[in-house]
Amino acid sequence: MLALASAMGIGRFVYTPILPAMIEALDLSKAEAGLIASANFVGYLAGALVAAAPRLPGSRRAWFLGALLLGAATTAAMGLVGSLWGFLLLRLIGGTASAFVLVLGSDLILDRLAAVGRGSLSALHFAGVGLGIAASAALVTALEAAGADWRGLWVAVGGAAAAVVPVVVWLVPAEAVAPARPVSVDAPVARRPSGLGRLALCHGLFGFGYVATATFLVAVVRASPEARALEPVVWLIVGLAALPSTAAWGWAGTRIGPRWAYAAACLLEALGVAAGGLWTTSAGALLTAALLGGTFMGITALGFAAARALAPDDQRRAFALTTAGFGVGQIAGPVMDGLLLDRTGGFAAPSLLAAAALLLAASLITRGEPRASMEG
Repeated sequence: MLALASAMGIGRFVYTPILPAMIEALDLSKAEAGLIASANFVGYLAGALVAAAPRLPGSRRAWFLGALLLGAATTAAMGLVGSLWGFLLLRLIGGTASAFVLVLGSDLILDRLAAVGRGSLSALHFAGVGLGIAASAALVTALEAAGADWRGLWVAVGGAAAAVVPVVVWLVPAEAVAPARPVSVDAPVARRPSGLGRLALCHGLFGFGYVATATFLVAVVRASPEARALEPVVWLIVGLAALPSTAAWGWAGTRIGPRWAYAAACLLEALGVAAGGLWTTSAGALLTAALLGGTFMGITALGFAAARALAPDDQRRAFALTTAGFGVGQIAGPVMDGLLLDRTGGFAAPSLLAAAALLLAASLITRGEPRASMEG
């Protein structure tokens, strides 16, 4: 949980509450802001693909901890550069590190939980993203109130991300060497499990759909006279809503099946994303923050559960392919959203496009899924 709070909640998502200060101080266009966000997602895609390699040298734990430290370092370094190219490079490296932490950490930790029969604790692992978002939102708000500029914000949150690394080193012990699995000479050639490609496509649509609001929510709230008063708390609400969401959607997945729960979460998120662009008032901002926070990590965890079910013998590869699909959607989203924001001057067009992608994901994920699976 602490690892995901550091690498994902802070390393990936703290860009959202810091972005308005960067736009004002550096006169960034929305397209440039979207490009910086996309650089992080390009790194995320690259990290997911590399993490899928069957034989990384060294242990999963070493890569996991090294990526965690690198992510904290690149986050702090954002406050030490001032050029677009510097931002792009640091966010690229940071995105790669965050994918390693998510894919390898989930592989490592979910393996341990399954081995001791405590799989239900996976909700705590994924809740780390909400914890990091909420903690960093509170830190950014407090520092801005004290007069910190955008550089000080990056250095401070990078320091907070680094502070948890020694605790994670202590809490995650060294790996036991797993015995090699016997392989039958008559075993068929391994193939990608049926349905994994469709799951990756749905996760790509989800990545495209959530990222517009996840990138520009605070900037849109600051620009709205009706909602501006909520700027200090709107990202905190996202994090607080995300904290229990993985447990809640995990429970829903056991009741109606992970794919039906995935579809329901996408529908709710589509409602929140559309509200963010069409209802730019305090009530609209609150609804958007609550629905975004209450669904995006639940969808991520449900996607991992579905991937694990499709490929129980090669879950790291399944996680990585699913994460890669997510990464492709995220890369396209911020650039297109930034261009639409600059051209239209409003958030309605990008939010409606994003909501349509989420609706399509909800439709595709349940195609061919028997309704009988919704019983228990």
